[in-house]
Amino acid sequence: MTDSSTTPDIAARLREIDDVTLDDTVTFADLTTLHLGGKPRLTVRCGTDSAVAEVVMLLDALAVPLLIVGGGSNLVVADGDLDLVAVVVENTEVTVSGHGLVRADAGAVWDDVVLASVEAGLGGIECLSGIPGSAGATPVQNVGAYGAEISDVLVQVLLLERDTGEMAWVPAADLDLAYRYSNLKFTGRGIVLAIELQLHPGGQSAPLRYGELARRLGATEGGERRPVADVREAVLDLRRGKGMVVDADDHDTWSAGSFFTNPIVPTTLADAVQAEVRARRGDEDADRMPRFAAGGGAEGQVKLSAAWLIDRAGYDKGYPGDGAPVRLSTKHTLALTNRGQAVTNDLVALAREVRDGVRDAFGVTLVPEPVWIGVAID
Repeated sequence: MTDSSTTPDIAARLREIDDVTLDDTVTFADLTTLHLGGKPRLTVRCGTDSAVAEVVMLLDALAVPLLIVGGGSNLVVADGDLDLVAVVVENTEVTVSGHGLVRADAGAVWDDVVLASVEAGLGGIECLSGIPGSAGATPVQNVGAYGAEISDVLVQVLLLERDTGEMAWVPAADLDLAYRYSNLKFTGRGIVLAIELQLHPGGQSAPLRYGELARRLGATEGGERRPVADVREAVLDLRRGKGMVVDADDHDTWSAGSFFTNPIVPTTLADAVQAEVRARRGDEDADRMPRFAAGGGAEGQVKLSAAWLIDRAGYDKGYPGDGAPVRLSTKHTLALTNRGQAVTNDLVALAREVRDGVRDAFGVTLVPEPVWIGVAID
């Protein structure tokens, strides 16, 4: 790792790049929705895709560790001084065509992209309203909610290949998109600089696939559509009720959103979980256990609800209670929240406790969704 004493020399070279500003005071607590994390060696704010590319290639050439930061909504960062440079992506242009083609710079606020599409009467991403973070992060983990995923509409991404320095548009089909996964996730091989989506004109939503949302909108048959603006408002209402719309004054939203992914398990394990719930809580609760087809051709496997398992393992909303620096949200057991005075190790301890508790109760190991920097759950 590069000696931090060389930072002034690095800063001088970074200042020569157009559309770049430097900040040596900001911490990851300032850059993340969890409001946790220590101080990088330097923070570099990049206003254009070319600035991002030049900064990344320079730092890579100098063997300086770096972390790309968009909205900071999916990061768990260690406390203390970190020997890395935070590269903050702040290119924000969004263009919407009359034929449903939407192009967004990686640094654009994702919900601004959704709002622009809804205001243009375009359907396809209204179910992804209210998700925090930046547009460039959406394909990396194939962001999804309420029955929709970015893979449903993603056409291509403008990608910086770090090995070669090449910037090129890469088709979505080349990203191996799956549930909360792409071949960009955890690999660091490429940086998303912009995304292109194909939405559909006409003012109607994508088919409503999520039961709770469909019922809220009065849809009674699978696949019904509704006006995009109505769907957006319904999604935002549902997310607010779960503390999933960022609000600086509400500590229930000081989180990384859904902290654990919904586990995909063999049908035999799902049956065993259901039997255990039946023994613990009775037939009525066991018969209500959420279990869905895993999709993607995963035969013999089903998707379970992480939030449901956490609750049935004995972790209530707000656990472990008043006074704890990190608690499960008082609105939704799937979010781990900073109550205002936490440090990262507090979060790690609760994440580990919940993961281990679910595993001990049901034999299912929950996997965290955020990216961990300088710290690990194990």
